[in-house]
Amino acid sequence: MDEERAARHLHAIDEVVGLAEEIGVQVWLRGGWAMDFYLGEITRDHGDIDWFAWVEDAPKLAAELVGRGYEPLPGPPPGQQLDFGRGDVELSFALLGRDEDGRVVVGGGPWKGEPWPDGMLDAPPGRLGRLRCPIISPAAQIEIKRMMPAWVPGMPRRPKDLEDVARLQAALYERRHAHPEARPGSRIPHP
Repeated sequence: MDEERAARHLHAIDEVVGLAEEIGVQVWLRGGWAMDFYLGEITRDHGDIDWFAWVEDAPKLAAELVGRGYEPLPGPPPGQQLDFGRGDVELSFALLGRDEDGRVVVGGGPWKGEPWPDGMLDAPPGRLGRLRCPIISPAAQIEIKRMMPAWVPGMPRRPKDLEDVARLQAALYERRHAHPEARPGSRIPHP
């Protein structure tokens, strides 16, 4: 594992959480770093830092990131995702919206309006060392990792996603047994 790169990523995560609080926007880690913050340990090298943010906050978030030295990177269609880089740190913000029933949906692009997993944004913050960060729920992490190849035809099923699913399932199982009062769908106490 590249410890220096991991340290730069953790610094960027801390920075994004701080700037989100400063400017009054919400962000949630997704992907591999969300899993690591749920588990409380770094499990592997990460190529980038994946986030969710509300589509209406995108201009404010983008301006703040550019003001802190991040450069916009080419990526998916506008309104679907924002990608930024600074040195070897890449940030990717998938944008969220709400439908008429209040469900969390894809905020833009070809899948605009498609629902994300129920309860995705309801998890308590994750922790890694001294850092706390909003994360998507582990159940949503599992569903997204399992379903992405079906949702995006042509996207291969990656071995790292299968390993992540196994890690998350094992952690959920352990937490349920450590807290027998927890039932499927209930909030599992977070260390």
